[in-house]
Amino acid sequence: MRALQLTEPGRLEIRDVPIPEPGPGELLIRVGASGICHSDLHVLHLPFKVRDEPLILGHEIAGTIAALGDRAEGHTTGERGIVYLCWSCGKCPECASGNENVCRAAGRVAMPPCPGLGPDGGMAEYVAVPAGSFVPIGDMDFVAAAPLADAALTSYHAIRGARDQLYPGSTAVVIGAGGLGHVGIQILRALTATRIVAVDTDPDKRDLAVECGAHEVLAATADTADRILELTGGRGAEAVFDFVGVDATAQLAVRSVGPNGAYRMIGLGDGDPGITAGPAGGPGLPWGATVRKSYGGTKRDLIDSVALARAGSIEVRTQQFALEDGANAYVLLEQGRIRGRAVLVP
Repeated sequence: MRALQLTEPGRLEIRDVPIPEPGPGELLIRVGASGICHSDLHVLHLPFKVRDEPLILGHEIAGTIAALGDRAEGHTTGERGIVYLCWSCGKCPECASGNENVCRAAGRVAMPPCPGLGPDGGMAEYVAVPAGSFVPIGDMDFVAAAPLADAALTSYHAIRGARDQLYPGSTAVVIGAGGLGHVGIQILRALTATRIVAVDTDPDKRDLAVECGAHEVLAATADTADRILELTGGRGAEAVFDFVGVDATAQLAVRSVGPNGAYRMIGLGDGDPGITAGPAGGPGLPWGATVRKSYGGTKRDLIDSVALARAGSIEVRTQQFALEDGANAYVLLEQGRIRGRAVLVP
């Protein structure tokens, strides 16, 4: 089969590799589409190899069951679905509580094995996955469905974790209207009556935020926090979702979240929010505000995201590329030239 592999740090190649054999409890998926995430860029630019052998990237996977391994009960060939990306143990207290994304078997790192970030991923013609990770999608288009596995899952999980702050009359700030942020705006519209303020540096992405249902759109400038305070009567937003995560956006989140508000770190930009234990006031984190680093989501979050998409409540904007053009899609993503989500089709 053809596969897009990370062969050396920073080097992507299309190669012919053997079709994987599904092991016990696994499914072989004929890939219909595989999305590209910013976290894939992080893996691409790591100065070391993720593992000794070349790695097939891709953790947003949609496709059809082509074969079943031993003990892969409850499935049949020809079923269409997407792959839940947290391959957790299924036995620990966190998994038993439905918190598979922070499985105890992953230790303090709390990141269970994920396709394309250790095990081979979906940027290929076939991929072997745990049977328990398969979530049916019915007749959904694969290109439309694949990004739900992260772009919708991660956004939904972060928003669900701040639902207490998202009451009618509240304000939610979405920083970054890219691959995840534009989906987050739609989820907020579908699940809440909050006022949505979107912030982005890119005029095209600000236009996309409006298309997705943002009530207010702001350019990211030095006075953006002041603008948000003006919109909220000087108090700040009840929830701020940072889908970028660089220094500037992390500090904007701290300056614009209100007392008892929710600040959710989602983007992986390694930003420093500058939070201290000093008295609250001024530009610092206000009293009662919570900060949470939100990773991925639960399998239930993915099931709910699929239900929203099938009902027409959310739609991931996509740009489609052939698998052979995958390296170019990565370049465009890094240049900020992807509107929504890039998706590879084998």
